[in-house]
Amino acid sequence: MEEKPPVIQMQDVSKSFGGVRALNNVSIAVFPGEVHALLGENGAGKSTLIKTMTGVYQPDSGGIYFRGELVRFNGPRDAQQMGIGAIYQEPSLFPDLDIAENILAGRQPVSGGRINWRAMYREARELLQQLGVHLDPRTKARNLSVAQQQTVEIARALSLNAQLLIMDEPTSSLTLTEVEELFRIIRQLRQAGTAVIFISHRLEELFAVADRVTILRDGNYVGTREMAGVKTGELIQMMVGREVNELFPKQAAPMGKTMLEVKGLTAAGRFENVSFALRAGEILGVAGLIGAGRTDVARALFGIQPVSAGDIAIEGREVTIQNPRQAMKLGLAFVPEDRQHHGLVLPMNIAANITLPILSRFTRTGGWLRERAARQVAVAAARKLEVKSAGIGQKARELSGGNQQKVVLAKWLETNPRILILDEPTRGIDVGTKAAVHQLMSDLANQGVAILMISSELPEILGMSDRILVMREGHITGEYKRAEATQEKIMASATAVLPN
Repeated sequence: MEEKPPVIQMQDVSKSFGGVRALNNVSIAVFPGEVHALLGENGAGKSTLIKTMTGVYQPDSGGIYFRGELVRFNGPRDAQQMGIGAIYQEPSLFPDLDIAENILAGRQPVSGGRINWRAMYREARELLQQLGVHLDPRTKARNLSVAQQQTVEIARALSLNAQLLIMDEPTSSLTLTEVEELFRIIRQLRQAGTAVIFISHRLEELFAVADRVTILRDGNYVGTREMAGVKTGELIQMMVGREVNELFPKQAAPMGKTMLEVKGLTAAGRFENVSFALRAGEILGVAGLIGAGRTDVARALFGIQPVSAGDIAIEGREVTIQNPRQAMKLGLAFVPEDRQHHGLVLPMNIAANITLPILSRFTRTGGWLRERAARQVAVAAARKLEVKSAGIGQKARELSGGNQQKVVLAKWLETNPRILILDEPTRGIDVGTKAAVHQLMSDLANQGVAILMISSELPEILGMSDRILVMREGHITGEYKRAEATQEKIMASATAVLPN
């Protein structure tokens, strides 16, 4: 592999923003037909490196070499024309255009001054067939799944003769089956000689698909390793600068009384006849494929999603929860899956976000806010969760994903919940922060908090749950105690056909 010249080489690249150095003399080389993983904690410099590689940013110093020649990208179009394509976590298709129009946008074949629609659909179909994908090129993008949209973006990159394809967290919203299909396409691209840069926080994915891995930490190059000869512990230590001995620090917590009991809960078209109980000190994991109804159940418990039938009891008393305000008064807190859209107010600072649910504590007669008291609480909460920032006056949108998640957790923990609902609590955050969140969960359970944890990551479900529920198509299809649960059993319950 390394006998060929690299497709792209970044040599001693540095980039600063307002005095903060995001990249410090970073070097990386990616070769034809190689899947090269890029690994690092949130804020390590991965995104800055990729944006420099794709022409969004220009380096302050250092050089970018493409096929051995020094190049300068004045914008993303320059990089694209050179043969660099990028696929991000959220697809960027035009929803009202069909697949073919998205693949060949701005480059449609023309005949006699008009678009040659037949030729366009033929070319799109051939590109999809190259990827082994069976999609009708006349299908509107809005009708595609996230995985299918990503496939269309890969086809678009191939239509531009991409020699380097960058994939930034492409699996975060995919089912296990869709992940395997994406990996098949990546291996096919590798076989055809395309270079791929693959970014993911899920270490098991890197071992499944990558040839080599480069690790960044705090904007610095740490090292490059062959995936075939590296251990998980070595990667973690290189990422965080220390050993993370326990990624899942689950401690046995004493089980208390039943805090939450759900019987026959139903929301027409979303989930049906969901029943379970949750005890104080228990972490109840909820597994299942994306779209199984897990998030809908969580939203219903917090009063966001209306229900059509069923009963909810808290500490043995039947309750009606029609909105989040009622849920909070009953001792519930909900950390949502989408922290940026549903968990935070991004233009507001850290202090304002943390104190948002508890503003009434700091309100004087006449509606005046006791700002100093609110600030003191926010400072203590941010310090407790080790939020890395320039101070609690920093805007939430300026934080890394892991620190944004810590702010969301801090916000809801300040409500002193007795029942904590966590929907994908560690999605898109690095290993070090993930271990810290898991430790926090274990500590809360030991303090008697009842935790309902929804997760698509089976190692997290198995590592942190006392008991596991599995959902499929809006139904509970399995329940396992910690000691008896396995990945095979959970996947069988998540994919099995429901009885008639």
